[in-house]
Amino acid sequence: MAGQRVVIIGAGVVGAALADELSAKGWDDITVVDQGAVPATGGSSSHAPGLVFQTNPSKTMTELARYTVEKLVALDCFLQVGGLEVATTPERLAELHRRHGWATAWGLEARLLTPEECVEHHSLLDKARVLGGLFVPTDGLAGAVRAVEVQLERAQERGVRVLDRHEVLDIRVEDDRVVAVVTDRGEISADLVVCCAGIWGPRIAGMVGMALPLTPLAHQLAWTGPVPALSGQSAEAVRPILRHQDADLYYRERFERLGIGYYGHRPMPITPEEILPVSDAEVMPSVLPFTGDDFAPAWAETRALLPATEQAVLEEGVNGLFSFTTDNMPLLGRSRDVRGFWVAEAVWVTHSAGVGRAMAEWLADGHCSSFDLHECDVNRFEAHQLAPEYVRTRDCQNFVEVYDIIHPLQPAENLRPLRTSPFHARQRELGAYFLEAAGWERPQWYEANAPLLEGRDIPRPNDWAARYWSPIVGAEAQASREAVALYDMSALKRIEVAGRGAAAFLQRISTGDVDKSVGSVTYCLLLDHDGGIRSDITVARLGRDLFQVGANGNLDLDWLHRHLPADGSVTVTDVTPGTCCVGVWGPRARDVVAPLAGPGFGPGGFRYFRGARAHVGTVPVTALRLSYIGELGWELYTTADMGAKLWDTLWEAGQAHGIIAGGRGAFNSLRLEKGYRSFGTDMTYEHDPYEAGLGFAVRKAGRGDFIGRAALAERGAATRRRLTCLTVDDPAAVVMGKEPVYDGGSCAGYVTSAGYGYTIGRGIAYAWLPAELSVPGRELHIGYFDRRVSAVVAEEPLYDPAMERLRG
Repeated sequence: MAGQRVVIIGAGVVGAALADELSAKGWDDITVVDQGAVPATGGSSSHAPGLVFQTNPSKTMTELARYTVEKLVALDCFLQVGGLEVATTPERLAELHRRHGWATAWGLEARLLTPEECVEHHSLLDKARVLGGLFVPTDGLAGAVRAVEVQLERAQERGVRVLDRHEVLDIRVEDDRVVAVVTDRGEISADLVVCCAGIWGPRIAGMVGMALPLTPLAHQLAWTGPVPALSGQSAEAVRPILRHQDADLYYRERFERLGIGYYGHRPMPITPEEILPVSDAEVMPSVLPFTGDDFAPAWAETRALLPATEQAVLEEGVNGLFSFTTDNMPLLGRSRDVRGFWVAEAVWVTHSAGVGRAMAEWLADGHCSSFDLHECDVNRFEAHQLAPEYVRTRDCQNFVEVYDIIHPLQPAENLRPLRTSPFHARQRELGAYFLEAAGWERPQWYEANAPLLEGRDIPRPNDWAARYWSPIVGAEAQASREAVALYDMSALKRIEVAGRGAAAFLQRISTGDVDKSVGSVTYCLLLDHDGGIRSDITVARLGRDLFQVGANGNLDLDWLHRHLPADGSVTVTDVTPGTCCVGVWGPRARDVVAPLAGPGFGPGGFRYFRGARAHVGTVPVTALRLSYIGELGWELYTTADMGAKLWDTLWEAGQAHGIIAGGRGAFNSLRLEKGYRSFGTDMTYEHDPYEAGLGFAVRKAGRGDFIGRAALAERGAATRRRLTCLTVDDPAAVVMGKEPVYDGGSCAGYVTSAGYGYTIGRGIAYAWLPAELSVPGRELHIGYFDRRVSAVVAEEPLYDPAMERLRG
């Protein structure tokens, strides 16, 4: 694009891929700068072992990897020998079945193998040690340095400048916008700067005051001498790349030698400032001396799994630096504070070309159309998640757990508690079992509710689903439908939008019609410019120029900030830390709240989806007539200093009405029965409102424009896929999400949210399916570990379709 001067800092696999992809879009003023010599510049790309295993629990990461493989194969930079993961324990064998489900759900060819078949694919394996395997034929070895070379050559043919041996000293910023990159060999003018500096990323980002939650950690890679069983092998590799995750190991061939990668050693973090300059590094800056003692367990296990290596010796090894983040996801996107500064960091070779394409689309088109990047956006983090202690501690823990079997609900164990609501002390008194959400301690169930189990038949799910579960979850769900419950909703993001332009601003940025009377509450969507769903929000008009927005997280806050009018007529403030929220829900909610809050809360008081300022006893509250569980009740908001008093007031008043505290486990069951969607799980950037079943949240034509309206009109209301409700009769067959859904013998879609409905007495799974299969009564199957679970498409919502309970 003429007039846009782009400087890419870093000529590794990510910077090279971005230069190639962006220049292919016609951008004609691009400079790639690196302190090292191209193509082996001294960063992680220069020593990366190149193993590409595409299977990932994240659909986005799998798709980024698949594109990387396809591109590098086409560029002759990829040896497609396949990828084999083996299990040596029953737990890992079950995990391979789960991984097979992910691969199948995301459209990646994968096969489960017997021990005999594993040995047929990789003859060095000891069959007696192996219980089974997972084989992906399109996995293989990426030539990282060659990929850098080829992609930069293609970019240079289109006019991209590559300046190696240029150390970046500073980034010049004027009026909160980048204007130049300062190097030791001169200054490069820039309108856009993209940091692809890898392990140096935090240092480069720090030049514009941006905290990057990334830690370089050393990872061991060793090479054997010649292995007799590989003698005479003329090809670089003929056997698949191999992963032995039970022992934190992976393997690759290089002619007659084996490379052994090891994650089982102690974390070895380093700060970017400690990385040696290119001129001072003995090998390269990203390679540290090998610590043989740390590798001893890996070598012993290797000789047991691959007996042929007993006749070989270890010849060399390195401790190579790679980037780790607090949630194991890349850091992509633009700075909140400095216009024109972007990052593409914490990206390994596996996903490099995909990230290059994603960033090129984002820069050129204003959004990424090929991949859903909500999990990768660098602005997703809360303030505490950028603290140096938090970043280093969590990044080191992620290194330790890199090959561990992680349950979907498994919380972090360190640095807790971090954020607690004003209700926390009372929750502990009630025996709350806490999980974590965005740093918040959030009850999953309460041991004090164990007496509710008497006389109830709560079915137990399968062993995997029963982790982080108690039968009390079911009792709490049923009791919430019978009487009244308090749910701590403080973890939800609360944003105040104020000013003379607030109504017009929210009309423009959301799909809902929020310019209504004071007291109105509107469910809305935030759409991207391509019509995809960025989030769902609830907007309450508390005054002529004052709105409260219930949002999903920091990305919503970032989106609102980016679209603020320049005239200062609107302010956007995150009020979450200073406030709290409790949901008071159930058929007896009015019996509890009305005597405390006055006649406006009695029968005939303010209606469903209305809000009002009031007092509950002595506590000033903002009351919204909403319910995430599908029962009568209110969300009650107050300031943090009054939170404990609010809880105590409601708790005391509720004793005569059977009040309980309900946890997140019951909440999830109840919201699934009601068919409420969860952004980030049920729908993401790749989906539009109509296919997600949220067309009702899009205001009709004639009520003004909003971001994404034109693109949404082009998509039309007719959809090829639908978010579909499935039910499962077997109470033990509760699935957890991300499983493949089969129509006959072929995969037709995948599960999003799932759980058990304790009111309806069936399992529930929402899934993305072709529209022609989204027909009530259609019989399908869900792939769950090594079995197929029968499921039926159901009409939704499953509970109270006439909404009589909500409106009562």
